[in-house]
Amino acid sequence: MGLSRTAYVNLLKSQAGYHEGRDPSGNWNNIQKFSPAVPGLEWSQGQAWCATFTAWGADELGARDFWPITASCWTAVQFWKKAGRWTEYPVLGGPFYMGNVGEDHVGVVYAYDADSIYTVEGNTNSGGGYQGDGVYLRVRPRRGANSPYGYGVPAFDEGTTSADPALGGTPAASVAAPAPPRPSVSLAHVVAAARRDPGLRQGGTTYPAEVNVVEVALAAEGLLSDAYAHDGSFGSLTVTAYAKWQRRRGFNGADADGIPGKATLTALGAAHGFTVTA
Repeated sequence: MGLSRTAYVNLLKSQAGYHEGRDPSGNWNNIQKFSPAVPGLEWSQGQAWCATFTAWGADELGARDFWPITASCWTAVQFWKKAGRWTEYPVLGGPFYMGNVGEDHVGVVYAYDADSIYTVEGNTNSGGGYQGDGVYLRVRPRRGANSPYGYGVPAFDEGTTSADPALGGTPAASVAAPAPPRPSVSLAHVVAAARRDPGLRQGGTTYPAEVNVVEVALAAEGLLSDAYAHDGSFGSLTVTAYAKWQRRRGFNGADADGIPGKATLTALGAAHGFTVTA
């Protein structure tokens, strides 16, 4: 198994906003979830954890052989240099190291341009400190004061994208954000709503979040007025609209009664970006 740059970066970015614990006095204490989760780094709990955070991402993806599994930034720098995978230019998805010899801090580059690197970092803060309180998304300068000592060049499945002329010389790049999850709609829930909601007082709801997904899809098909497409109620107008959808799909008579069936609901979901469960 290799290491996907996209999967790795988006996994780390998904942790933005996470904070370490506090001691009884209320001070941040470096106690966090990453050290215990990485076999071999359990001992690092309570210590600076920026390097542990980057190692955790690789370990979670089953790619320990592709990343330095260490809590030491300096040791990680030696790992990349010994492997001949070191550069002074930004590497998309690669780690950057701060300090005179890269010993102070590490994060991962999720985008870069001519002037800046855009990073996800553990054990930092909103000011970019080397001893912080959580996982943050940061922007750092590529050159001059407060710029990195250098960058590791991981062997990503997607290949290497870097500003280094020897590695392609890509002037700017970013890792695509993950697609938003597809909504999920339970057939049993929307059937229950279609049977119950018309008998409730105006606007009464049973499973409003899931019904709203169906309503929006029916409106997009031109079968339900936008004015009624966001109330979450499978009322009589929605039942009528769904019956029209059933007839459009080739059903008639009792099979087009406005109560969703698996075939028609699945077809509606396929056309409008939601999945159907039992």
